[in-house]
Amino acid sequence: QVQLVESGGGLVQAGGSLDLSCAASGSIFRVYMMGWYRQAPGQQRELVAQITRGLVADYQDSVKGRFTISRDDVLHIAYLHMNSLEPEDTAVYYCTADVQPIGSEVYQTYWGQGTQVTVSS
Repeated sequence: QVQLVESGGGLVQAGGSLDLSCAASGSIFRVYMMGWYRQAPGQQRELVAQITRGLVADYQDSVKGRFTISRDDVLHIAYLHMNSLEPEDTAVYYCTADVQPIGSEVYQTYWGQGTQVTVSS
């Protein structure tokens, strides 16, 4: 069994910064893509950023230059550093990871429970 646990959400003023973390734990053989999605009230869940094992990162256009995704493959942690936050960034942020469990030959996609980010104007 694999679990993803996010931390670091909260309330911040516009223009501020916030760091999110996502720790994967359990029977992990290898972690492939790790990413962050977000879902605002009444909106569909959308990709914010993702990063491969080779450290190739991809970002949603609206966060380019403001957000940075990174990962630690020893600790199986993904990070999202968010700068210059805007009220439009307010959402529940979800971590996702493609994980190959021990004893499996394929990976599965796992999701965290989500963490709330609120940006006040």
